[in-house]
Amino acid sequence: VQLQASGGGLVQTGGSLRLSCAASGRTLISYNMGWFRQAPGKEREFVASISRSGISTNYADSVKGRSTITRDNAKNTVYLQMDKLKPEDTAVYYCAAGSTIATISRAYDYWGQGTQVTVSS
Repeated sequence: VQLQASGGGLVQTGGSLRLSCAASGRTLISYNMGWFRQAPGKEREFVASISRSGISTNYADSVKGRSTITRDNAKNTVYLQMDKLKPEDTAVYYCAAGSTIATISRAYDYWGQGTQVTVSS
């Protein structure tokens, strides 16, 4: 499966963005999905995950209450709505697909190219 992340950009503190991850090559319903991010000089970290059905979701404490992960299997797309953005949310955001739902990056088999999110103070 090929993943294409989009929707990043420059936003002010307190603003919102919706990231999208479009899949091709295989239907998305075959996979659990995750979003990760990596800031300059830091390791890649878990942001959110969603099960194949969309029923189960999980969030990092740093984004809980400010972000919502959803999926539209008919459109083969996963979304990450991020609200009340903070400068510390600045990072490259990656979507990932895997057979298990997890918070660790090595559990995911396929990765998108990343989309830059920059939050200005």
